[in-house]
Amino acid sequence: MLVTGLPRTGTSWTGRMLAASGELVYVNEPLNPEHPPGRSPGVLDAVVGHRFQYICPDNERAWLPAFTRTVALRYGFLAELRRNRSPYDLARMVRYGTAFTLGRLGGRRALLDDPFALFSAGWFADRLGCRVIVLSRDPVAFVGSWQRLGWTVYFHELLEQPLLVRDQPHLEALRPLIGSQDRVAKAVALWRAAGITAAGLADRHPEIMLARYEDLARDPLTGFRRLYEWAGLTWSARAEERVRRACTATPGTATPGTGPGGFAWSGLSRTAYRPMDSRRALAEAGARLSPEEARRVRELASAKR
Repeated sequence: MLVTGLPRTGTSWTGRMLAASGELVYVNEPLNPEHPPGRSPGVLDAVVGHRFQYICPDNERAWLPAFTRTVALRYGFLAELRRNRSPYDLARMVRYGTAFTLGRLGGRRALLDDPFALFSAGWFADRLGCRVIVLSRDPVAFVGSWQRLGWTVYFHELLEQPLLVRDQPHLEALRPLIGSQDRVAKAVALWRAAGITAAGLADRHPEIMLARYEDLARDPLTGFRRLYEWAGLTWSARAEERVRRACTATPGTATPGTGPGGFAWSGLSRTAYRPMDSRRALAEAGARLSPEEARRVRELASAKR
């Protein structure tokens, strides 16, 4: 199973809520090119060359066997030891290696939480048989989150992948923004491109479901129960209580070290998830931009393509 969408659309939160079923093994961002959480050959024994690495039948030779092992929960201990040997890496190896082994023996499925798999989601559905959830978020909240964290996007990492541009030609619209310092315009352009990709994926692949962060945050129990049913997971009383607790956390219960906007890389999985009051987070998300900035984002997001 794969949960994807642009970074800051709620993939970590959604993945953790699905993992609350007890029927999945959570795997965080194997396609992230930064170490950690990526570049862990024990989890994925393949070299990631780009953010939003594109995978398709034409370049799957290395990816297919690597991801086949990942979704089968077969951890590569020797491959990991050859590359990563720091105390943190060894602790992470023990955690993931144990989770993979026990999960495989217990009949659990792998759950990949990876925003960098967005443009390759069709391949995951077709070649690995993954059920895929693609998350989207209101553009003002999305851009506000990126602005608060000081993030930007480098479009050359997308456009330097010829197979990606061939298969998703709408990405050519991003080329004029290469080198631009307008972080708002670039974030909106990425949001628009991701929306076109997601709509096309859902049209072509019945195994791909689109979900909105705002719908889940507004009514998490109803929203996640729907995702559980679609994913073939058991919505038990235990899972419901876990989701309820995680989505109604009061201020002051956040993970220590949480940074601005509720973001922190934490734990051995290096995930940005933390318990939160989802309705409160939804209300606060729209206040991260000034009224003028929010107006500009909406104008850019709704402009004719």
